[in-house]
Amino acid sequence: MKVDLLIIGAGPAGMAAALAAAPSGARIAIIDDNPAPGGQIWRDGPQAHLPEKARRLREVLTEGHDIQVFSGTRVVATAGAGRLLLEDAERGWTLAYDTLILCTGAREQLLPFPGWTLPGVTGAGGLQALIKGGLPVAGERIVIAGSGPLLLASAATARRAGATVLRIAEQASLAAMAGFSARLLRWPGKVMQAVGLLDAGYRTSSHVLAALGRDRLEAVRLQQGEKVVEVPCDRLACGFGLIPNTQLGELLGCRLEQQAIAVDEWQACSLEHHFAAGECTGFGGSELALVEGAIAGHAAVGRQDLARALWPRRRHWQGFADALAHSFTLAPALKTLAQPDTLVCRCEDVPFAELANCRDWTDAKLHSRCGMGACQGRVCGAAGQFLFGWTPPAPRPPLTLARIETLAGLEHEDA
Repeated sequence: MKVDLLIIGAGPAGMAAALAAAPSGARIAIIDDNPAPGGQIWRDGPQAHLPEKARRLREVLTEGHDIQVFSGTRVVATAGAGRLLLEDAERGWTLAYDTLILCTGAREQLLPFPGWTLPGVTGAGGLQALIKGGLPVAGERIVIAGSGPLLLASAATARRAGATVLRIAEQASLAAMAGFSARLLRWPGKVMQAVGLLDAGYRTSSHVLAALGRDRLEAVRLQQGEKVVEVPCDRLACGFGLIPNTQLGELLGCRLEQQAIAVDEWQACSLEHHFAAGECTGFGGSELALVEGAIAGHAAVGRQDLARALWPRRRHWQGFADALAHSFTLAPALKTLAQPDTLVCRCEDVPFAELANCRDWTDAKLHSRCGMGACQGRVCGAAGQFLFGWTPPAPRPPLTLARIETLAGLEHEDA
């Protein structure tokens, strides 16, 4: 099977790219590993509350006669120039393309601290996804910690599901948050959104020190300004910002810049006929992802005039992204959370003490199994970069767990 334009990721950027390119008449396919379009920010589920914009985009996308949507589908590996190996619940197959747009989004940055592997401790975005998927949290006492707007959004999701949010611990300072709030006046819609998410339990200059408990989480110890407090709770959700998902882009040969896929004014990558949009090029929220996706979609089918017309809107929302990055910079104190016995690589049970004296990732792998587990360094790679300044390990195929018959089918096809 071959298409003119292949889009990886059906979040805001991917949907906008597909809809922008559709009037050209190009044969378009969009690949996403979720059950329905929307990405992580508009993730569907029994307890999800999709905004009207998300529902409308999804309806238009699924009605497009020249847009094929492959949900529940993952990219396993590259399969030669202009070709990818894919897998869904039933089969593995290859899909060829002339032009590719990467809209692979971002994932949470998770940092190690004592007790972070206890049952009951998740990522902040992970908690959102679990609740939307049907996790019952009614009556539970929840603490949310880390940095960035995702903490407030996660708290709102938990409250709607009947949980009691005891504390939102934001590591950024009060001065940083005051400056960010003042700059929000440039984006009135964001002001209203922030007001709607305000929470009495929100504390600045506050971060997690340890999750406490024997068999599961029982309480969380927090540094709150100059004080150390312990809060009994049933669940702790921690997220220290977002990291662009660049693995497929790297595997294809796209250049990175500041941990994100580097793009030009057309959202074009360093690799010819390859574009990228949304949070894989840097975190900035759904509004920036939508306009970047539209620019990439127009440019990918040769409609540069329509793409250029969107540049002012992109600059507007890029300003918001820059304000986010400046205001929620992670404090150096977070590098001191892990103790010698704190696991850094959860997949292979590698503690901080085994890594502290290593020079880089290669040295770490020579002395341990760090980064060799199921996540292939996605979690510990980002942690190692923050803690030690290591360059994360380069991705290797397969990009995800895959069935033997899928990989065997690729070998048979190449034979």
